[in-house]
Amino acid sequence: MSQASVAAEVAPPATRRWWARAAMALAVVAILLPVAAAGILGLLGLLLICVGCVVVIVVALYWFLISRGVVRAVAGVLAVAPVPLLVVFLIRERQLWVVIVAALLAAAAVGCGRRALRPSRIDSLMPEHPAPEVNRPFIIMNPRSGGGKVVRFDLQRAAEALGAEVALLDGPVEIDVVQLARDAVARGADLLGVAGGDGTQALVAGVAAESDVPFLVVSAGTRNHFALDLGLDRQNPARCLDALRDGVEFRVDLGHINGRPFVNNASFGIYAEVVQSPQYRDDKTRTVLRMLPDLLGNGSTSGLRAAIGDDEVSGAQAILVSNGPYATNDVAGLGRRTRIDEGRLGVVTISVSDTRQAVGLLRRTHDRGLVQRTATEVTVDAAAEVVPVGVDGESLQLTTPVRCTITPGALRVRVPRDRPETRIAPPQLDWLQLWYLAWLPRRAA
Repeated sequence: MSQASVAAEVAPPATRRWWARAAMALAVVAILLPVAAAGILGLLGLLLICVGCVVVIVVALYWFLISRGVVRAVAGVLAVAPVPLLVVFLIRERQLWVVIVAALLAAAAVGCGRRALRPSRIDSLMPEHPAPEVNRPFIIMNPRSGGGKVVRFDLQRAAEALGAEVALLDGPVEIDVVQLARDAVARGADLLGVAGGDGTQALVAGVAAESDVPFLVVSAGTRNHFALDLGLDRQNPARCLDALRDGVEFRVDLGHINGRPFVNNASFGIYAEVVQSPQYRDDKTRTVLRMLPDLLGNGSTSGLRAAIGDDEVSGAQAILVSNGPYATNDVAGLGRRTRIDEGRLGVVTISVSDTRQAVGLLRRTHDRGLVQRTATEVTVDAAAEVVPVGVDGESLQLTTPVRCTITPGALRVRVPRDRPETRIAPPQLDWLQLWYLAWLPRRAA
């Protein structure tokens, strides 16, 4: 989908105003329905019971993660027990239908509100630039990445049919992809591409940036986070090669961590510790459950300290530094970045060392358990001289202090003109802004 077609999907101001009014009306009905059905006192009692169930579930999940043996088993039971008990209570009180209908109305209100607040300007997306003709594209392909997508989609043959030179990482000896890419540029390659994981893409992207040649992403990895944010087809990586015959360019930022490039994010603390385990790739869930009690339990802290501009965060158990901020309603940093060209690092720090902070995270308590910032430089330090870091899904050991920076517009990314996953990240819901948009459109504008 091109930017023009995305822009065409944006509702005009009058339509957005009616979406805002619909959101406000649905929200009011969602509130009034339980009041009409149960009365104010009955509604307060129902809210107290629901909030109590949520708190029990959150606390039980926290103890499930930090414990082992009998305590973990009991916590697991307590985490699921409130749900059927609450359903039985609602059925007995003849209020189940009220909760279901109110929840559907609230969901519809949120959907209408986000539709109304959806950015309407084309510059909400990264601007496209004309792509110059390339004559000697060079693409590195990892046949093992993504469960064998290179072979399954016959990517080597498709790339070579478009005039690309392909280098396969299929030998028993580990290949230095950075040197491989530099050698290709020295021989005259005017485009570098990667069909593989985000970690390999980042290393080759660094060479493309320093050589000022366009970079091609082929979504043949497992997660394909970078491809997602570029709007590429992650189901059929062969479509990414269309950029060689009908492409445009983005100028995107490139992050660096202690001098090493990254295209997505660098994670410190709990996640980085887990991915260090040799068993992680074979059994991710079991490895996480086995290691979390030692990483989270007994009020432990990682000793991580983050200097984010003029702010400093101490005692964080997890720190995520991303090349461009993720959507503000995406705490985990696992979703979408609409823009990777604004010259900013996104930073999320999480501290959950007791049940109070676990409940605080649920309430999005930013001043304690959760901190979200943007910056142009972040320094992460710790008591240890070396700390584990997950960089674009790769497990590394880096010397402290670890310095993360961003180079605006360093990378020329060549993408197909038609991209099926080009979307604008859903906006954070702001009811005050919705009110202005619904009833005071001039002020909202």
